[in-house]
Amino acid sequence: MKKYILSALTIALMASCNNQGSKMDEQPVATGSGEGMKIAYVEVDSLMTQYDFAKDYSVTLQKKSNNARNTLTQKGNALQAAVNNFQQKLNNNGFQSREQAASVQAAIERQQRDLQELQARLENELASETAKFNEALRDSLQNFLKLYNKDKHFDLILSKAGDNILLAEKRYDITMDVINGLNKHYKPAAKTAATEEKAADDKKAEEKK
Repeated sequence: MKKYILSALTIALMASCNNQGSKMDEQPVATGSGEGMKIAYVEVDSLMTQYDFAKDYSVTLQKKSNNARNTLTQKGNALQAAVNNFQQKLNNNGFQSREQAASVQAAIERQQRDLQELQARLENELASETAKFNEALRDSLQNFLKLYNKDKHFDLILSKAGDNILLAEKRYDITMDVINGLNKHYKPAAKTAATEEKAADDKKAEEKK
């Protein structure tokens, strides 16, 4: 599940960066100044490992994945134990009647269906949470790049992941600028909640004076 999460996040991030340059054909290339088109790129791997929001959410998703795996493992072991016990009784004529054996078998089948339904539900929940993160990541990156580009005036900002860009001069790399800017604006939910709670407590204390 971890590999699936990281690959989904990388794809979302690449789409976000590349969307900034989706109107390349509409941008005229500057010729009068001799500077030409201004291009920059962002290293996806560095962004994923150094952007605090991405790191925090990756931990959250991994915890959810681990919890789901542990739950399914426990219930799977319980189901296997029930199957083994049923088979052992069946082989040793441990049931008092065919009806009793059929009842136990039906209960095991229900247990198996419940496990399959649980697995599907947990996978859907994880996929939904991953999609939610992808959307939040795209939004935060796009909003920051809009502000960032007001001063920089880049015509095109690319995402660099693996070999999708075969060669790029280091002077076009704005990764650390973007990471530092994103982290500066990022406010973790836990810290925000604590700050709001402290402000509320201070307000109550002030009102009592």
